[in-house]
Amino acid sequence: MKKVMLIFGTRPEAIKMCPLVLELEQRPEFETVTCVTGQHRQMLDQILECFHVEPKYDLCIMREKQTLFDVTISILDRLREILENEKPDVVLVHGDTSTAFVTALACFYMQIPVGHVEAGLRTYNLYSPFPEEFNRQAVDLIAKFYFAPTQLSRQNLLKEGKPDERIFVTGNTVIDALDTTVRTDYMQPEIEWAHGSRLILLTAHRRENLGEPMRGMFTAIRRIVDETPDVKVVYPMHLNPAVRAVAHECFDGQDRIRMIEPLDVLDFHNLMARAYLILTDSGGIQEEAPALGKPVLVMRDTTERPEGVSAGTLRLVGTDEQPIYEAVQELLTDEVSYMEMSRAVNPYGDGHASQYIADILAREL
Repeated sequence: MKKVMLIFGTRPEAIKMCPLVLELEQRPEFETVTCVTGQHRQMLDQILECFHVEPKYDLCIMREKQTLFDVTISILDRLREILENEKPDVVLVHGDTSTAFVTALACFYMQIPVGHVEAGLRTYNLYSPFPEEFNRQAVDLIAKFYFAPTQLSRQNLLKEGKPDERIFVTGNTVIDALDTTVRTDYMQPEIEWAHGSRLILLTAHRRENLGEPMRGMFTAIRRIVDETPDVKVVYPMHLNPAVRAVAHECFDGQDRIRMIEPLDVLDFHNLMARAYLILTDSGGIQEEAPALGKPVLVMRDTTERPEGVSAGTLRLVGTDEQPIYEAVQELLTDEVSYMEMSRAVNPYGDGHASQYIADILAREL
């Protein structure tokens, strides 16, 4: 029996790793050990509860106003003893978080093989997104197994000299999660509130967008709502106080914009399934929404998910007020443009990525 350890710490990681945890736990050939760092706390716990995943270890690193220095030092310090005690045959990390990078670094120091789930995403600008682009490139320097979500991700890895026989195209585990969470009869307060309107779902939190970029994003959205009576916006606000301050500055006084606390994955995925379109600066939503036929306007200048742009499911609109305003207006008024985006083929897999990864590990280990 081989010991597989999964280590993650943020809400987006948990959404994508929990289906893999559940798949591995069903396999008698594996001993599955789950460790969370708690890089996000409340938002992470919501996902663990939703998927009924109980970690063996919880590092509980989150502190008020934590910096990248705090996160890195805390994880590295606390992970050493756990890895020494468990002696896993492979450690799986996900994506581009500080948890993924620091875990991979710890495993490198201890010569433990690393499997990188969602390997090969690139913008090739180390500061966009920051620090995620550095994190994912650094993990791929260390990894032994590369679980790439798409052929483009595989090609990125090959161009960097990663060994072909260690790269496996699996699709993205987030599509696996949607198969579990989205329900046709699901109801919750925001869905009821938006009934009869065109719902725009908004997410915004990126560190590089804090300040004036975020103010431009939110001002564009406020203009749209002020001018379009049948549009409502739901914004599950990130816990970062700086994000919330700008949101209240721009949105207070408009009763068709509802600012709410972060949602658990069931509520969020089902709200997304009922949205008319989605505005985001996030990463994972760029994969989730196309699987549900929802156009996505990405409020960033670069994306590590260009497959969605090529397929027509995503459009980069930057962070300036006017381009965002014009892009939303086009989708609200031009039915042809809207249908072209909503009917584009999702390039991120068939909902069986966790199964493929487990099969690969069973063979390779």
